[in-house]
Amino acid sequence: MNPDDEFKMMNPDLSTLEENLGYTFNNKDFLEHALRHSSYVNELPDKDAQDNERLEFLGDSVLSVIISHLLIDRFPERNEGDLSKIRSRLVNECQLYAVAQKIHLGEFIRLGKGEMQSGGQEKSSILADTVEALLAAIYLDGGFYRVFEVIRHHFSGLFDELAIPEENQDFKSRIQEIVQATLNQQPNYRIINETGPDHDKTFEVELVVDNIKTRGTGKNKKAAEQAAAQKAVRLLNEKDS
Repeated sequence: MNPDDEFKMMNPDLSTLEENLGYTFNNKDFLEHALRHSSYVNELPDKDAQDNERLEFLGDSVLSVIISHLLIDRFPERNEGDLSKIRSRLVNECQLYAVAQKIHLGEFIRLGKGEMQSGGQEKSSILADTVEALLAAIYLDGGFYRVFEVIRHHFSGLFDELAIPEENQDFKSRIQEIVQATLNQQPNYRIINETGPDHDKTFEVELVVDNIKTRGTGKNKKAAEQAAAQKAVRLLNEKDS
């Protein structure tokens, strides 16, 4: 049995994925192409089969343009700098992974046996890349306005949350969301310094997450942790953008 037939026997019908996406493909070949990870293609006897990496490249650009368009419409009062910050928090691995989870994408990705055995269907990088490939496939199959509607449906609910001014955001919760989605670890906070008299102390906290180490200060432990988490969120967003 070739890998293509084996996959079809083991996985749900792709019409379920189309339903989850909110888009039905006219040409199913685009959908099939978007779901092929390189590890899967490497195991196919057909050497002309293509993986989804070129579609991922196109999808990244399509997503960026449409998110930019939506942000311009949604926040007419925001300047270019604010819009860029919001976009960077929307177009990154964490948010793409969240969309992938919402549409149960891991059940449909075509992976090589080794990648499947190592849990590739749950890896945030693979899921995020495949979302971008799917968006490119929709763009090629149905045109700009169809992919525009799909992106608006799956991303616009995140706009209000991520557009909250930084001073009002809960960065500890935000960093927790990011690490749960992409890093499979817990952020580690520790107090490294306390200064001032008991009635007016200043705390300095260090946060370690992934390969990032940040420090924040505040008049209480919670404020210092928030300051450290804010710096870490910025660094992680820059890393993913």
